[in-house]
Amino acid sequence: MTRLAFLLGAPALVALACARGPLTPPGVPLAWAALPPPARPPECRSVRPGEPLAALLAAARPGDAFCLEEGIHPGPATLGEGVTLWGPRSAVIHSAGSGDTVHLAGTGARLAGMTVDGSGGRFDLQEAAVHVRGDRAVVDGTRIVNALFGIIVAQSRGVVLRGNEVVGSGAPQIGLRGDAVRLWETRDSRIEGNRIVGSRDMVVWYSGGNTIAGNEVTGGRYGTHFMYSHDNLVTGNRYVGNVVGIFAMYSRGLTLERNLLAASTGAAGMGLGLKESSAVTVRDNALVQNAVGIYFDNSPFEPGQLNTIAGNAIELCDLGIQFHASTRGNRLRGNRLHGNGAQVRVDGGGDALGNEWAGNDFDDYAGYDLDQDGVGDVPYELRSLSGSLAARHPQIDLLRGAPALFVLDATSRVLPLLRPKPVLVDERPWMGRGRPEALGAD
Repeated sequence: MTRLAFLLGAPALVALACARGPLTPPGVPLAWAALPPPARPPECRSVRPGEPLAALLAAARPGDAFCLEEGIHPGPATLGEGVTLWGPRSAVIHSAGSGDTVHLAGTGARLAGMTVDGSGGRFDLQEAAVHVRGDRAVVDGTRIVNALFGIIVAQSRGVVLRGNEVVGSGAPQIGLRGDAVRLWETRDSRIEGNRIVGSRDMVVWYSGGNTIAGNEVTGGRYGTHFMYSHDNLVTGNRYVGNVVGIFAMYSRGLTLERNLLAASTGAAGMGLGLKESSAVTVRDNALVQNAVGIYFDNSPFEPGQLNTIAGNAIELCDLGIQFHASTRGNRLRGNRLHGNGAQVRVDGGGDALGNEWAGNDFDDYAGYDLDQDGVGDVPYELRSLSGSLAARHPQIDLLRGAPALFVLDATSRVLPLLRPKPVLVDERPWMGRGRPEALGAD
């Protein structure tokens, strides 16, 4: 953690870094905006506590709607094709103690409002508060508490999860929590405006063509974890205080834009991680006060499928960008790297010269701009003897900020024998006011 991070703490640092007007990428959500609750259907059959909800739903036909009245309604409940179940937050479907509590089992089923309390506790059966297995199903404005898994969507298309709140157990053993949202073999769906607190992960596995927009995820492990999931859009989300903001594995064609990824600290903390993922676009995000801003592990993986990292603000991180070995094939344009403990590091002492660096704004650039065109007149070269040593011997990070390391770097700049090879070279570093948007654009 940087000295400023230690003095101010994560919430103050996130506010400080994001309250910079035009320097914050446009569209990054500085606060979460809750969606309005779903409206009561105009025609529905009221269901009072104590009435046989399961039997009523079993006899329902497509197009039927049921409205729960305030109170406790025992689960489980199964919604078939085209059936709507609505209720205010004060109407609670209570788990029977095993299995799923609510099951959307047909095309076009809709769960709207209410609270779903609890689920079964078996990890092997993935028992959830809400389990969706039906195309074009909708879960809208539902509050989920005391459940192992929150919402599981499996083998479905065109599903909408909107405006829900999933409150996890917050158990200290984070791996023993269930996932808040899990998409499995699900396509062309929209996860929008949800709030997730104290759960484990939001998982998107073997799922493509989905949109994840306007959500807030806090206090978990992975804000969103992609695996073998292609062509998904992640936009306008807030990932704050998780172990990892977004992590993509073995995925292609992801677009990550205008997200806030902040306060992912600790030994495994990172804002964004890319492992063997290709053709990923990361633009206009704010990555603030993370242990590592962006982590590359053998990404891009597929030849010719470049990753584009453009217009992002990477600030107040222990390490701005980390490469696991000398990864090649990334385009880094128009990014802002300010206030980081170290800008870029390559594990094992390699370099990042195989990537394209253009128009990035480094706060440790020592060059000049005589013609005042906003572009430095000499290249930015990252050479650090202490950084090179730390890449080979991570325990040296314990001495970060010590006078001895400053003396070591100063000595290496005046003694050619000790001068390390460059880690990266940016031929056109940005020095102008505001964000370096022009050089970061394709």
